[in-house]
Amino acid sequence: MAELTLEDPARRDFLYLATGAVGVVAAAGAIWPLINQMEPDASTLAQATTEVDLTNIAEGQIVTIKWQGKPVFVRHRTAKEIADARATPLSELKDPATDESRAQKPEWLIVVGICTHLGCVPLGHQGKYEGWFCPCHGSVYDTAGRIRQGPAPKNLVLPPYKYTSNTKITIG
Repeated sequence: MAELTLEDPARRDFLYLATGAVGVVAAAGAIWPLINQMEPDASTLAQATTEVDLTNIAEGQIVTIKWQGKPVFVRHRTAKEIADARATPLSELKDPATDESRAQKPEWLIVVGICTHLGCVPLGHQGKYEGWFCPCHGSVYDTAGRIRQGPAPKNLVLPPYKYTSNTKITIG
């Protein structure tokens, strides 16, 4: 039987450390593709934001934009629509919200075009308040996208958006 010298234990420790390091690198190499595949692909990232040019939208017109597979209504409101929305007492609303809190600029209202009752798409310039009307179950929204009548429990949802210039917004 051979005698152990002081160099043998040090060599053994080095081999344990080297083997462990190779194992960690191999595990990271195996796990990386699994983690990487969880990131959204390019087509999903492209839908994350949508830029809208407001210059071609006439006053009183509603344009429907697709964002993340959902319709978004961009409404260029008239002075009368803004005045009517601001004159509405909050006590008359199911889901009270001021007009000022729903539009960053008074003349532009941007809302997700999905009824908050069962997910139907409401029709613009319809209903008692000339906002939106959901023909499926009779929900009526005003020109600020607030629920006024019908079974819908909440106002039309406001998507995240910001003005990138006076005539352009980015939704998302």
